[in-house]
Amino acid sequence: MNADDLPALRAELEAHGLWANKGLGQHFLLDLNITRRIARAAGDIAGKPVIEVGPGPGGLTRALLEAGAHVTAIEKDERFLPLLEPLMAWSGGRLRIVHGDALAADEEALLQGSPAVQIISNLPYNVGTPLLVKWLKAGPWRGDMTLMFQKEVAQRIVAKPGDGAYGRLAVLAQARCDARLVFTVPARAFTPPPKIASAIVRLTDTASPYPHLDALERVTAAAFGQRRKMLRSALKTLTPAAEQLLDKAGIAPTARAEEIDQAGFRRLADAWRAQS
Repeated sequence: MNADDLPALRAELEAHGLWANKGLGQHFLLDLNITRRIARAAGDIAGKPVIEVGPGPGGLTRALLEAGAHVTAIEKDERFLPLLEPLMAWSGGRLRIVHGDALAADEEALLQGSPAVQIISNLPYNVGTPLLVKWLKAGPWRGDMTLMFQKEVAQRIVAKPGDGAYGRLAVLAQARCDARLVFTVPARAFTPPPKIASAIVRLTDTASPYPHLDALERVTAAAFGQRRKMLRSALKTLTPAAEQLLDKAGIAPTARAEEIDQAGFRRLADAWRAQS
């Protein structure tokens, strides 16, 4: 099957009188060359289950179906359902459309317990980070993720200690996944163009994921909430016994959050869990 045989996305949008909803963080990616590149970045997805969030007019959806995936597309904006529905027949039944909010969705129930479900999405800008955190906490149903974010968010996900972009999002993501920035997409590729470029991040489960992400969330929120302060001061929003906590974790009380690596934050989360 070839997605080039389908009606042009821009013509479809014009025929239906549709436009991007800024309140939903929508920016349409209509270039099939780029959406095909995103699908290729996810590896061989032929015959495999994939979740796509915010398909909009279906640019990436077409590329995923063309690559042979079985796609469950979760779309909050009902205006786009008439554009997506013809793809169900075109794909030979490999597309299921779910009208709803991905933040509230029970993906495991939707996929009926299928293991290693890949998530491949051009995420709406306003919910990209909370969706990522939600999926990082997911059970064994969730497989690798290939996700588009605003470039600055993507850089925060892959950052290392000492980088200017290093923060809680990097610690949380890398507690569960190996994260790498695959390629960037210029703002001009979108309709309407956003103010900054976007980037594709590939997240593959690490061999030794940290299991207590809720604790890590609490610790990193406190540590990076006042990132210019020494940890003995920043962590007082978490516990009055901040210095004892740091001592148990083997971290100098004068250290700052951006200096602490993944192993250090794991020790800190473990020490906080033991203290709580």
